[in-house]
Amino acid sequence: MDWKNFRANFVNYIMPRLLLHTCCVVCSGHVLDILRREFQVTAYFYNPNIEPLEEYERRRDTTRARCEEIGLPFVEGSAGHNHWAEAIKGFENEPEGGARCLVCWRLRLEEAARYAKENGFDFFATTLTMGRNKKAEVINPLGQQAGGKYGVKFYEADWKKAGGQEVAYQLAKEHNFYRQNYCGCLFSKRNSSIS
Repeated sequence: MDWKNFRANFVNYIMPRLLLHTCCVVCSGHVLDILRREFQVTAYFYNPNIEPLEEYERRRDTTRARCEEIGLPFVEGSAGHNHWAEAIKGFENEPEGGARCLVCWRLRLEEAARYAKENGFDFFATTLTMGRNKKAEVINPLGQQAGGKYGVKFYEADWKKAGGQEVAYQLAKEHNFYRQNYCGCLFSKRNSSIS
């Protein structure tokens, strides 16, 4: 009997599929390790907010490389920067964590939920709550709303809790992951202490 194929087929049979919206390799590294114990995880990189293009490509490529290293599928969503820019119009001068961020998070979570539903995933989740300035009590309800809109379950978590952020930073250090110094949009770059 081919035990390797048996195990792969068995795991695929019993483990639910989860689409993980990822924003960068630092936030997703530890989360991927946790979730792949219980789910068939696919990383979904959808971040039309990230500027400039070189920064977007660097975050995408380092996240993809980590997924390849640990044997997980990676999907890049359609960037849609113009759609994002239109969505946040009028909120450009909002402070970090304000109304502009709510619009941005909702847009990305809704796109993840749509993709998850259309591609037969049982759950979707996000790494956004790993960021030190991202509040789970704000982001998780947005995920629940997006899941309700598209009919797919949202896996709620605050990845910073129980030392998660420290583990993520240690993993980043050990693997020499690229670590950016701002959230993603050029508005957030005004305060380079944001991750």
